[in-house]
Amino acid sequence: MPVEEFVAGWISGALGLVLGHPFDTVKVRLQTQSTYRGIIDCTVKTYRHESILGFFKGMSFPIASIAVVNSVLFGVYSNALLALTATSHHERRLQPPSYTHVFIAGCTGGFLQAYCLAPFDLIKVRLQNQTEPRARQGGPPPRYRGPVHCAASIFQEEGPRGLFRGAWALTLRDTPTLGIYFVSYEWLCRQATPDGQNPSSTTVLVAGGFAGITSWVTATPLDVIKSRMQMAGLGQREYQGLLDCMVSSARQEGLGVFFRGLTINSARAFPVNAVTFLSYEYLLHLWG
Repeated sequence: MPVEEFVAGWISGALGLVLGHPFDTVKVRLQTQSTYRGIIDCTVKTYRHESILGFFKGMSFPIASIAVVNSVLFGVYSNALLALTATSHHERRLQPPSYTHVFIAGCTGGFLQAYCLAPFDLIKVRLQNQTEPRARQGGPPPRYRGPVHCAASIFQEEGPRGLFRGAWALTLRDTPTLGIYFVSYEWLCRQATPDGQNPSSTTVLVAGGFAGITSWVTATPLDVIKSRMQMAGLGQREYQGLLDCMVSSARQEGLGVFFRGLTINSARAFPVNAVTFLSYEYLLHLWG
């Protein structure tokens, strides 16, 4: 099994994560808290109350974990395509796989990524929702002192299953969405590239950016549900399951609640996924 795709996926995932984390923090807060009037209000309040560091809460853990999960996505995707088509990454421009094979490989990568990602994503969301400023002498300490303390607290207070809150919503979000993600990327690259040639850096940037937007448009409703289920029990309603969360959210806040965070998701998706795909393709070309 080629390992280059896994290594390239980790590095490209880390680069995308650093670029997109501040946007992700704002998105998570908009989805799980009702104290903000919109993106700008959330951004201003976060900066005033917590300084610039407030936008990077929960990032140290994803650098070491979620970036690794990104390597699972790209590695499984590429190796699933290899199994389906018997062509390596470098041969696929001469023998392009069918979009059906691309979709199946993307869904496979998305399913396995979600399985690995669930506990790490939960810890990230919990840390991002801590709105306390940096600890001051005499001030109240934050609920979680860091990712390890957060994981230990969830395990002690909510049991092993607590670490997998929202896992079903995450799986349902990522499995079809990442199939769409890779199909969109491949289609855009092929439209702008002569047959048999490698796409230019500009093409990869644009295709990766728009693939990210396309995937988040389809993923946002379940992303909202996922984030709410992950925060359940911490001063918020405890949901009986995914369907209960969907129905109660719609009843209380209308259908528009399922698209909360879509604007900032789209704004974040373009640069993050453009950089992710460009660095991924560059590294594989360099090592080829």
